[in-house]
Amino acid sequence: MTGYNEAFIIDEQTRNELVEASPKSAEIIRPILRGRDIQKYKADWQNLYIIGTFPSLKIDIENYPSIKNHLLSFGYDRLKQTGEEGARKKTHNEWFEIQDSINYWEDFFRPKIIYPEITKFINFYLDTTEHYYINNKCFILTGVHIEYLTAFFNSKLFKFCFTENFPELMGGTRELRKVFFEKIPVMKISDDVNEIFKLKISNLKGNSNKDLEEEINNIIFELYNLSSDEISIINNFI
Repeated sequence: MTGYNEAFIIDEQTRNELVEASPKSAEIIRPILRGRDIQKYKADWQNLYIIGTFPSLKIDIENYPSIKNHLLSFGYDRLKQTGEEGARKKTHNEWFEIQDSINYWEDFFRPKIIYPEITKFINFYLDTTEHYYINNKCFILTGVHIEYLTAFFNSKLFKFCFTENFPELMGGTRELRKVFFEKIPVMKISDDVNEIFKLKISNLKGNSNKDLEEEINNIIFELYNLSSDEISIINNFI
């Protein structure tokens, strides 16, 4: 959460202008995904970036003159974090920093699953190379065997779990919060099995492939030793 997206979320042209004026700015300007940009196995990135002045980085804004000037163009009084009228909410952060400390910022550079906070659909994207940051309408998940987890979360089996275990909100959406995830049992697998899912997901290459997605579903059905009747229930449910 920035507290003032207009200043901190920028388009590609603005990003390029800031970097051209001060090349060091590229260090802290990163591509960002919003909840609406997450799709099944892929991201619909809208060429947006965030000026990642996380308090945990302890940035000296004088090292980034073009970013400093860009932010000041919105007005110091608007950016300061004092809680005063017309300013951002009160924190101990500097005027040029975003609202949240983001002590976990290194996780953005690890292979991670990105998924929306609230959704009608089960959309999970595996980010291994782009190192996207996210807004406060998404979550990230890091760890081992995340290729398998990406496949499981995008599967028909999880969709069945999703509908049965995640409370429905207004408009048919559901909330993907940790308290609900913890109720879903996930089978532990070996590294060799994870390699199978890693290959399948890499073959998707960010594009829709119904045959390959169905193949992944069938592997998961087999992995969970589901009967033909159970598979039929899940397929008819979808």
